[in-house]
Amino acid sequence: MRCGKIVCVGQNYREHIKELKNEEPTEPVLFLKPSTALIGNGDPIFIPAGIGRVDHEIELALVLGRPGKNIPKDKALGHVSSVAVFNDVTARDMQNAHRKVGLPWSLCKGMDTFAPMSEPIPLSGIDDIHDLQLDLRVNGQLKQNGNTRQMIFTPETLISYISRFMTLEEGDIIATGTPSGVSPIRAGDVVEATIEGVGVLRNPVKDV
Repeated sequence: MRCGKIVCVGQNYREHIKELKNEEPTEPVLFLKPSTALIGNGDPIFIPAGIGRVDHEIELALVLGRPGKNIPKDKALGHVSSVAVFNDVTARDMQNAHRKVGLPWSLCKGMDTFAPMSEPIPLSGIDDIHDLQLDLRVNGQLKQNGNTRQMIFTPETLISYISRFMTLEEGDIIATGTPSGVSPIRAGDVVEATIEGVGVLRNPVKDV
């Protein structure tokens, strides 16, 4: 799979902020993943040796169908062509170490295979993007359970905010943040992320 840029949103669900012992942001927290991190349903997540704990993070992904700059909130969803299930795989030990000394998250978030995404479906087929159930299971055991209505910053707010600073292009992906319940994944695990009405994303985990 290939795309434009992948713009990810951190700390967009209050319970996830609490579990990581962070402070609630007053503006969206953004970081980027490279297109080379993107994989599809059924593809393996590869964990490189020696990087410590790696976590799953289920998210709703917005796929841009129209470019835009300085997009107003009331026009924002008109730039979204489709949505998908996304897993913001994170090297957590590395992220925590980098955070302590003020380093960016590029490596811990952007490794190859660290952006699994389901096949996008048209936004027009979604009844209410603000009320979608998110569930993630590891080996059949429920780990994450949330709803998009719990977002601090709505999809419209995120699109408008991001487009103030960087032009959004057709094919760009916005990953909108994860609810609480993140936990480690290891080689041999199977991660299954589901968003009602959007799809199912299932990926085995392997060592490199």
